[in-house]
Amino acid sequence: MVAENIIELTRKYVSELLSGKLPDGIFFHNVEHTKEVVKAAIEIAQACNFNPKQLEIVTLSAWFHDCGYTVQYINHEDSSKAIASDFLTRYGYPKDDIERVLACIEATRFPQNPQSPEDNVIADADLYHFTKPDYPKYEQRLRKEFEIHLGKSCTDVEWNKTNYTFLQNHSYHTEYGQTVLQKSKEVNIERIKQILP
Repeated sequence: MVAENIIELTRKYVSELLSGKLPDGIFFHNVEHTKEVVKAAIEIAQACNFNPKQLEIVTLSAWFHDCGYTVQYINHEDSSKAIASDFLTRYGYPKDDIERVLACIEATRFPQNPQSPEDNVIADADLYHFTKPDYPKYEQRLRKEFEIHLGKSCTDVEWNKTNYTFLQNHSYHTEYGQTVLQKSKEVNIERIKQILP
């Protein structure tokens, strides 16, 4: 039997997991990021008129999508899927729905290649921070994380160029992303453009 409060059980489990098990130097992919992605996923799913089951799938996916960072940095999605599958199976979540959750987690892997409406929502939600007025705070956290965990260090100019190119080449997948989120993202693209040499 499926636990009725599966989303609440997941929220509690993942919040505790990320708060207690992430390695040092995870400045971006932390519990705050996960909570923001959950919020963004719900916002985008509602704008896409998702039914309750679709909304549940993307909400669960958003909670689980980065929990693999507690196990490994590169290919963390593989660990995120394993953790999600084990947890949801334990609570009797339907096998087909678990597969849909795992597909959504996979859709957050770079380069993004979402295959379903649910995948599109979670892919857009994961990059919702591109739209934030305080976007520089997010990209600096990511830069610090990349230096520590990927050994990628670069000058301010190199980082800004990389960031600018990435945002320029990125496309949202949902209609909401392409119309609403894109406008806010363009403000940040313009802001980075101003500081390029």
